[in-house]
Amino acid sequence: MQEFHIIGITDSRELSFSKEVQALIARSHVFSGGKRHHEIMAAMLPESSVWIDITVPLDAVFECYAGYQEIVVFASGDPLFFGFANTVMRKLPEAVVKVYPSFNSLQLLAHKALLPYHDMRTISLTGRPWKALDEALISGETLIGSLADREKTPASIAARMQAYGYANYRMIVGEQLGNEEETVAEYSVEEAMERHFRMPNCVILKRITVRERPFGIPEELFELLDGRANMITKMPVRLLSLSLLDLRNRSVMWDVGFCTGSVSIEAKLQFPHLDIVAFEKREAGRQLMETNSRRFGCPGITTVIGDFLDMPLEKFPIPDAVFIGGHGGKLGEMIKKIAPLLPVGGTLVFNSVSEDSRNQFEKAIDDNGLKLEQVIRLTVDEHNSIDTLKAIKR
Repeated sequence: MQEFHIIGITDSRELSFSKEVQALIARSHVFSGGKRHHEIMAAMLPESSVWIDITVPLDAVFECYAGYQEIVVFASGDPLFFGFANTVMRKLPEAVVKVYPSFNSLQLLAHKALLPYHDMRTISLTGRPWKALDEALISGETLIGSLADREKTPASIAARMQAYGYANYRMIVGEQLGNEEETVAEYSVEEAMERHFRMPNCVILKRITVRERPFGIPEELFELLDGRANMITKMPVRLLSLSLLDLRNRSVMWDVGFCTGSVSIEAKLQFPHLDIVAFEKREAGRQLMETNSRRFGCPGITTVIGDFLDMPLEKFPIPDAVFIGGHGGKLGEMIKKIAPLLPVGGTLVFNSVSEDSRNQFEKAIDDNGLKLEQVIRLTVDEHNSIDTLKAIKR
């Protein structure tokens, strides 16, 4: 059985270790880590030792590991904090792993900035999508600590925040923490957008004002399709539809026929953990979603333009909740395409404005293994009554 000793280090060129770790290094033969870690540790390793660089693809690294019984790995900070220890345990669940942690970079940055960090929302953008940052911003977290990389830099983080109206944070950036060239400075979002930051770096976002997060956005605040007020799901109907979708317990929502994007945006504001994929046939929908998403601070909605019935849906994350906002007279065909993708217990919600469309919906769900669970009729102002129908996958 393989053994991994994973030692957390900083970027300091004057590292000190406990007697236990010193003895471990002295008696070991096989070492591993990133190229930067090798530069830091080279003078402290025994002569004739073996070093395995951690580079991508990681499968090649683990193939090298397979030839050795005991390996000492050097990793940045706390190896369990978005770190390499997690990778080892995932890839080699039978291996014996022991961790010797140091402060992670966000802890070091909080110490430098004298920020109590017990309530900080910590995320990583290193080789990861924007989702965790988007969720933290929409939720309005007071303190957000983020690891960065060469693509998702402090400047690009600032640019995304600025684009979606989150300039209500100050940015504290730590560069090359732990060595003699480290710098720690605070910036406005606008200032950070214009700067180049040295690697490695990390960011703490400190909220200075609260950005309003409405619950139930009046339809007149949205940019509308050709100014047509009847081409948007009215706010009470929108909130009812989201309620029936049971989104708190869902992971992926599809909004089919999104038009202005009001349902997707309202869903993302209230349930920022959701992955939302929004489909619209009309090209005008692209700009509408962009405009309205930025207006209401909703990054992260995936917009897809084209005929839903012609799309290879398997390339999108599989939904456990679907809202049909527009169907172009092809409701039955849409449900036939959606139903096989829904997991058991998945929800499908549709707003019917006529007896005919309600009958089409009920027939289509019956034909495709779904069960009508709830119908609520709602009348808003002088508009005709709308039936909101919820079906579940049996």
